[in-house]
Amino acid sequence: MTEPTTDRTTRVPLSVLDLALVADGSTGVEAIQRAVALATDLDALGYHRVWYAEHHLAPGVASASPAVLAAAVAARTSRIRVGSGAVLLSTTSPLIAAEQFGTIAALHPGRVDLGLGRSFTVPPSAAAATGGDERRNSRAKAAENPIRSTFDGGRAAAGAGDVPRLVDGLYVPPAPPNGFNDPALRERILAQQEVIGVQRQPADFREEVELVLDVRRGTYRDRNGGAYTSPPVEGAQFDLWLLASSGGESARVAGELGLPLAANFHVSPATVLDTVAAYREAFRPGVLEEPYVIVSADVLVAQTLERARVLAEPFADWVLSIRRGERGAIAYPSPSAATAWTDRPDSERALVADRVDTRIVGDPETVVERLETLVRVTGADELLVTTATHDPAETRRSFELLAHAWGGADRASAPDTGRVASGV
Repeated sequence: MTEPTTDRTTRVPLSVLDLALVADGSTGVEAIQRAVALATDLDALGYHRVWYAEHHLAPGVASASPAVLAAAVAARTSRIRVGSGAVLLSTTSPLIAAEQFGTIAALHPGRVDLGLGRSFTVPPSAAAATGGDERRNSRAKAAENPIRSTFDGGRAAAGAGDVPRLVDGLYVPPAPPNGFNDPALRERILAQQEVIGVQRQPADFREEVELVLDVRRGTYRDRNGGAYTSPPVEGAQFDLWLLASSGGESARVAGELGLPLAANFHVSPATVLDTVAAYREAFRPGVLEEPYVIVSADVLVAQTLERARVLAEPFADWVLSIRRGERGAIAYPSPSAATAWTDRPDSERALVADRVDTRIVGDPETVVERLETLVRVTGADELLVTTATHDPAETRRSFELLAHAWGGADRASAPDTGRVASGV
């Protein structure tokens, strides 16, 4: 595989993925209120866009309704783009997602992004996990889960290596041990799906994405030739994005349809180079004339490296709660309650090391240097940063320090990802 490395040193636009984290001792109501307030700060600081993910029944994450959050933020800001990272097609049909974001775009044209992620995949049963091709297929599907899934780690990533690599200064870790066939995890996810009420059986992923594009163009026909019109979607001024965590179907479909791609380095750092390479290889002019890649990163900035490390200490506990799967992401712990890395068993370290080791933590100068490396090696056109701390004031301060150190978060002019190639 040819690594997507570039010599570019231009500061690309910065955007934010906000999970509306619930801090230990706080409530979901407070987390949602803080997320909306933070967005107004991000707008003033010059961040290019803010996205909200879809999470359900996770004690530590309040971002359950990306469209509602995006609408609330759009009404309270003047410049920043708003969107989803991502709407999951296991819980929301592509048409309903398009109608939700088309409605927002009608009120805030040119400021809305609809990010779609493939359907949530239940880990294989113990029997399936021991069966060759079925096991590999389950792993490949699991790797496609977008920015968040209940079991967002694991040796599921297509193309992920078993040994760490250093690629032009970027550390690419091995994928973590596979825990997908844990019976307790599987049963919890199945029970959770019953509570959520997941009923729809998604169609082929490309078909679902094409449905959104065709309804927006006003050209959609069902299998019997019947025409349909959705007034909020037809001609709607939102940008359609696909999210991917591997070089599998999501990255390929994004390339084949000429759509922009969000590659999940912060969730699956072992596979980010495969993800970007697969997208660029598959790219054909479509909605876009040229490829456009946003790469996500977990970032925490403090005035000093020592302070940043203290604030970062609870991150391993939080990631472990996701990957073990007892209840999903826990309320984010305080530094004083965190388990020290040196006190953590080797089995726990192995399960979270890829995310801990690739989290970009430090003073402004250190973080900027590492982000520049990420841009150079992946060829990212934009960065999507997410920040987790127990104290919302520290989170806000991290975004402020980064914006100033980057020289103005939106200093670089992001291309219009809604531009249409001629003849399409």
